[in-house]
Amino acid sequence: MKENPNIEWAAIFVDELVKGGLISVCLAPGSRSTPLALAFYTHSDLKIYTHLDERSAAYFALGLSLAEEKPTALVCTSGTAAGNFLPAVIEANMSQVPLLVLTADRPHELRHSGANQTIDQVKMFAGNVRWSIDMALPHDGAPASALRNWRSLAARALSTANSLVKGPVHINFPFRKPLEPANTNWSISTDFDKHTKPHTFMEHGILQATDAQITSLSHMIQESQRGLIICGPGCPRGNFPEAVTRLSRASGYPVLADPLSGVRYGSHVERSAVIGAYETFLQEENVIGENPEIILRFGQVPTSKWLNRYLEKHVSTSHVHIRESGKWADENHTTNYFLQANEINVCSRVTSSISRPLQNSWLSSWLDVERNCREIFAQLAEQMPLDAATAASLFDQLPNEAVIFSGNSLPIRHIDQFCLPSPKSIDVFSNRGASGIDGNISTGLGIAARIQKPFVLLVGDITFYHDSNGLRMIKKYGLDNVIVVIINNNGGGIFRRLPIAQFEPAFEELFLTPHGLNFEAVAAQYGLNYYTAASTEVFKQNFAEALNKKVPAVIEIQSDSRHDDQARRAVVSLVNSKQLFEKNK
Repeated sequence: MKENPNIEWAAIFVDELVKGGLISVCLAPGSRSTPLALAFYTHSDLKIYTHLDERSAAYFALGLSLAEEKPTALVCTSGTAAGNFLPAVIEANMSQVPLLVLTADRPHELRHSGANQTIDQVKMFAGNVRWSIDMALPHDGAPASALRNWRSLAARALSTANSLVKGPVHINFPFRKPLEPANTNWSISTDFDKHTKPHTFMEHGILQATDAQITSLSHMIQESQRGLIICGPGCPRGNFPEAVTRLSRASGYPVLADPLSGVRYGSHVERSAVIGAYETFLQEENVIGENPEIILRFGQVPTSKWLNRYLEKHVSTSHVHIRESGKWADENHTTNYFLQANEINVCSRVTSSISRPLQNSWLSSWLDVERNCREIFAQLAEQMPLDAATAASLFDQLPNEAVIFSGNSLPIRHIDQFCLPSPKSIDVFSNRGASGIDGNISTGLGIAARIQKPFVLLVGDITFYHDSNGLRMIKKYGLDNVIVVIINNNGGGIFRRLPIAQFEPAFEELFLTPHGLNFEAVAAQYGLNYYTAASTEVFKQNFAEALNKKVPAVIEIQSDSRHDDQARRAVVSLVNSKQLFEKNK
């Protein structure tokens, strides 16, 4: 019996994806996506992750792509199932994470007809994807070129998602019934099975600066004694930290490294001027004394509020942004020279072209302030807010080569402010493209599924509540390396940093939204060890025990957002008192 065309055509498309290098797929159950699901199922070299919820599936796929630095496929049925992909698609687009979004659809005659579970899925993700394709309806008797078209489109979709500007690609598949194989004793085979190479092989090179551009940039640096190197989130991985810190040593410029840059932590820190306490000391006006002459930027907009204000204040300075993707990332619009070129290549070539003594008064001022701030943090350890102290002690206890995923709102801000540079190798991830709290658990677990290292999820209570169903993946896929740390301050504690906090009682009802929950029962539901702590010392003991047991666990910190915010403000005030920094005035 001849196989139905839905099965054959889906098999061709998936076969081309696998030959092009696809290694992971996330599937949510549904009827209309049957041909795609079965096509993926026949590839034993693919890792298939099945999910009950499309939103969680999409964020888990996002995490896989972050860990693998290559596209993950994401599959769902028709209707609102596809709509649940939207938040993760937005994050992938904003963070430049490669993703293949495969949505099954009803055939054309059922569109706009009132048919059940039928919505308009054509270009449904609009400008949030790099490319959107509405595939042809599979049918018998199609010319060979139609099948080659499906292979070419698969290769092009994979390449587009993973191109210079990475991001999500949406492929919409209309299927007409029957959706299942012709008989239960089924197997998928096509005339292309014997091929070991993709039908269309696509590769990317790197974008190199010209010699004239390198000469010009080197001259700017050589002529500027006072400069800064800003490494924001999303800097290149691999050799970039070594390349940019070599540039720092050659230029005599300190590196202000965001925790999500990949530069704040690692062995390169021991021999480099990597600065991390700027979120605290830049709140003091003119703490450094002199103004920078040039600012070199890499990556996305920094997490730090006060660093961004500092950059805006020096709008007349030469602001150079180097980014191979060409994506603009400057909310203050201070950039006056943008170089679209490979960051590692530029750093290496400029480093070879310049030379300046490492020790100078400009660099010494930044290093002195950083050192003072580190010492003061240590002296004020017992006065630190509990939520911030939890983040700092967590980083102290993490073993080398550990990985952490930070939730948005307060956790990433605590890491940015209080988890200072260290030669310990720690990879830090967070969804800072759109900075949402949705899907953070699932994204983190997607990373953990592909990284066999000690892994910590540091999230707030609302973030945990928002995506707790994602915890199902821990036991299902044996993620024994995962520890979830929840800072439970009973609501939206970050809003205490805003002026609206002064407007009671509306503030508590509309913004703080206290819930009175603890999450012990949630941990038990998913078979996770549970700990609770109301002090830093107890947290340290709990975390050490969880690490040693090497079983998945939840540690819940019972925090008071009002007290913690007051304590944080007091610490910042003490650090920025004139006496503490008088030698830099």
